[in-house]
Amino acid sequence: MDYIDTNILVRSLSQDDPEKAARTDALLQEVEQGRRLVATTEAVIAEVIYVLSSKKTYHMARAEIVRRLLPVLMFKGLKIGSAPSEKQMYADALKLYATTQLDFTDALLLARMKQDNVSTIISFDTDFDAFQQIKRCEPQKSKKNEKPLLVTLLSGPDAQAHSLRAA
Repeated sequence: MDYIDTNILVRSLSQDDPEKAARTDALLQEVEQGRRLVATTEAVIAEVIYVLSSKKTYHMARAEIVRRLLPVLMFKGLKIGSAPSEKQMYADALKLYATTQLDFTDALLLARMKQDNVSTIISFDTDFDAFQQIKRCEPQKSKKNEKPLLVTLLSGPDAQAHSLRAA
């Protein structure tokens, strides 16, 4: 099995480069029929949505992105995630993205929460308050003299070792 990258899906869904679109369409036809098995990640799906909706490039409407992308995600030969139920979760996230003002990441969070039977999200994002089945809470305030986590991480005993590895 091979993995497909964002640009393969963008070429096919946008048809902006006829030569590459023809090649990606042929590949995706094999995937649709199950003659070719490929996989992708949720990061790729999120990037496809970001690229297609970008005002600087394609400026595609949410509903149009979903209309084009959803059937592709259901192709017989396309694997996303580790279980067959993952495809339905992505379909649910895309439908939520098309019908709300949520960005795709938040729509994906809600779809994953539904799949996992989780009803509480810890977030500062008040958009989640519009969903009655979701309880949003914010992190508690820190104690008065507590150092911020980043300061603690950067000044701890392993800080020098981490900075050496990063260099």
